[in-house]
Amino acid sequence: MQRYPVPERWWLLCALPAVLLLSACSADPGSGPAEVKWDRTACERCRMVLSDRHFAAQVRYLPAGKQRSKVVQFDDIGCATLWLQDKPWKDDPQTQIWVADHRNGAWINARTASYVKDKLTPMEYGLGAQSDPAPEALDFEQAKAHVVEVEKRFNIHGVQLLDRLKEQEENREPGHKTEREK
Repeated sequence: MQRYPVPERWWLLCALPAVLLLSACSADPGSGPAEVKWDRTACERCRMVLSDRHFAAQVRYLPAGKQRSKVVQFDDIGCATLWLQDKPWKDDPQTQIWVADHRNGAWINARTASYVKDKLTPMEYGLGAQSDPAPEALDFEQAKAHVVEVEKRFNIHGVQLLDRLKEQEENREPGHKTEREK
């Protein structure tokens, strides 16, 4: 039986393909929107399932101390902008924000999109994004301000409802039981 000479650094030949394979698998894609698992992925802010392909949003950011970016997904541009408000990297140029074009569902840059009002959106912020300008469309900063105004309106209503419930509780006759307590 004939033996073939084994190179001195045979382990290098064996390890090189494994190292290349592992580095390819762990490479950070770094840009672009991620694939959405429609009707299975939950919105990062409100936890509603993403199902409307015409109003979804995504944010790719680099968490502090990390080397790989992370993508979070939202059912509405309103959820995305409100979620971003208190993040330290919200204005970082490396933070990428995409919205679905309300006409065809294509991903577009949220910072350069035009936002048209009066759309029926999953969380009722009412903004549809599109890549080209439209009469009376909002830019990204105006869209964020619109979302904040809508959120204030929703929260005020909720606070008023809670105040009325507390007032009813305080004015209830002693010993009177509510339907739930019976």
